Amino acid sequence: MLARHDSEHYEVHRVLVTDPVDQFLLDTLEKAGLSVDYNPTIGREGLLKVVSNYDALVVRSRTRVDADLLSEARRLKVVARAGIGLDTIDVEEATKRRIKVVYAPGASTDSVVELTIGLMISAARRLEDAFQRTKAGHFEKSSGIELHGKTLGVVGFGRIGSKVSLVAKTLGMKVLAYDVIDLSHVAATVGAQVKNLEDLLKLSDVISLHVGLKRGDPPLLGSKEFEMMKRGTILINTSRAQAVDGIALLEAIKSGIVGFYATDVFWNEPPKESWELELLRHPKVSVTPHIGAQTEEAQRRIAEITAKALLMELGRGQ
Repeated sequence: MLARHDSEHYEVHRVLVTDPVDQFLLDTLEKAGLSVDYNPTIGREGLLKVVSNYDALVVRSRTRVDADLLSEARRLKVVARAGIGLDTIDVEEATKRRIKVVYAPGASTDSVVELTIGLMISAARRLEDAFQRTKAGHFEKSSGIELHGKTLGVVGFGRIGSKVSLVAKTLGMKVLAYDVIDLSHVAATVGAQVKNLEDLLKLSDVISLHVGLKRGDPPLLGSKEFEMMKRGTILINTSRAQAVDGIALLEAIKSGIVGFYATDVFWNEPPKESWELELLRHPKVSVTPHIGAQTEEAQRRIAEITAKALLMELGRGQ
């Protein structure tokens, strides 16, 4: 899609969109007089060749905006992440080059919370296995566990983690909370007990990860942390795959420390390392293809917030 507009008041800024986005975002940018190229399947080499022609770049999680790409983006003024995470963008390098980075915090909170609770229930009741066995014609009952009365440990108590806690409380779960910042006020509001990470890992039946990571940060959960957990712990991850040491996780699943791992994020998407493929195929692992924000409602909110922020940075905001 290519739109060009002449304007008496503005220079015509060129925008490249390299990942699938809601049509509302494209329409809004075009109506504001921007020239928009929509190429949601562009490869790395192709992007490196053309990025110097654009004033703004709109990406999601597929496109990595690293130092090499930014060094070619001599005209770039803004990188807009149509989502909530910035781990695929070298923000430090962008700042050095005076390139503004904008994103859409909070836009997908409800969608991610709902997926998290869905994965939690599915893991507790072993629904994926039940679906597959029943579709194969084997109407055999198997037992799972109730979440009611269990202890949920929420690691990362921001917008998503705190709201997951609220829903879990309505299911009758006891909630423990950990974050690197002081969360006592928020935890008190939702009825969660603040714990250090070690105690949370030792006491929780279910652990849900909602953490942000900076480039180069080590995993939050490794062999040492898995050894602290109860045997059979259910681990949910709808934040960042890199928060978990994948090889250590595989060993924890094999040993029975982790009873089930349900995740919406993977280290490589799609997986390519041998240990990733083993995890993907393991019967005690359930994986969704990074769909936490993939609802019609969330995508529309993301589009609205991203468009507004991008236009503001290009001097088109109101």
